[in-house]
Amino acid sequence: MRLYLAVAMLMLAFVAYTEAQEDTIQDKFSQFGDKLTDLGRQVADHAKTAYDQFQNSKAGQWFTDNINKLKAKIGEIGQ
Repeated sequence: MRLYLAVAMLMLAFVAYTEAQEDTIQDKFSQFGDKLTDLGRQVADHAKTAYDQFQNSKAGQWFTDNINKLKAKIGEIGQ
């Protein structure tokens, strides 16, 4: 019998605790969605910056030159 009372008291405490919270579950999901959106924007910004830096570097230029050479050779083979 004591176990049932203890479980009941814990459930009442949990209900009182959740009702005392200011944010609802819907608000928490909305905030979580906003945080994910911000994270996605930050990742996209960092990726764009890294891509731009690569394109402007010597390695990016080397890569572009070799791709263009490869395209030219493929064009010669296709003719």
